[in-house]
Amino acid sequence: MTHFGGDQMIDFRALIEKVQIRTGMHVADFGCGRSGHLVFPLAKIVGAKGSVYAVDVLKETLEIISQRAKSEAHIRVHPVWADIERIGEVPISAGSLDVIFLVNTLVQCDNRHAVLEEARRLLKDKARFVIVDWFKKGMSFGPDDERFVDFLDIVSWARMHGYGVQEEFLMGPFHKGVVLLKQE
Repeated sequence: MTHFGGDQMIDFRALIEKVQIRTGMHVADFGCGRSGHLVFPLAKIVGAKGSVYAVDVLKETLEIISQRAKSEAHIRVHPVWADIERIGEVPISAGSLDVIFLVNTLVQCDNRHAVLEEARRLLKDKARFVIVDWFKKGMSFGPDDERFVDFLDIVSWARMHGYGVQEEFLMGPFHKGVVLLKQE
């Protein structure tokens, strides 16, 4: 798989605007990666009354996020080490998040439905879960074709498990997105 810097293919500002992040919100970036493309812009928006949880399974990634957060004085950025495919294992309070972002991460997961369930556990009622991932197959770059996310399966499963679909959208020429709304 060829790796690109995340901001070369996805407009993270547009993605943040799409879900109308506001001051005081509590948000998480599942699979935040070492660059923090979402983490640091989100931290500026949510401000001192909000929180941003940078969740990743790689400890060295979280160390980089932690160092950058300290150097830029982002006191509300919280690095969280967790496997998002294990239900009940992400150490964030249940029902505490307004938005969860999952960008270019689901393609790497083997138990995708567990990720949806873990997000559901952590989200408040009427909170949003934003998934953006590869959708264009047969290219010389990007993930192997068998790793692509089946958005029809994700939407179908989500509807059966307490989510509504707020919006489906294209995010550039190679990525698709969906905004799921937790409904309880």
